[in-house]
Amino acid sequence: MIEESGCDIDLEVDGGVNLKNAAEIKAAGANILVAGSAVFHAPDPAAAVMALKA
Repeated sequence: MIEESGCDIDLEVDGGVNLKNAAEIKAAGANILVAGSAVFHAPDPAAAVMALKA
């Protein structure tokens, strides 16, 4: 629907985002991911952020 409307929007997903599903979420069209627990509970939060951005 969004693509058909021609609107330029940001699609944010907040909650449940982690390294296992981030690529799938991006492929579904989200361009903003909020991954609080996946980052703050990671042994190396900086590495987790970099992995999510990849």
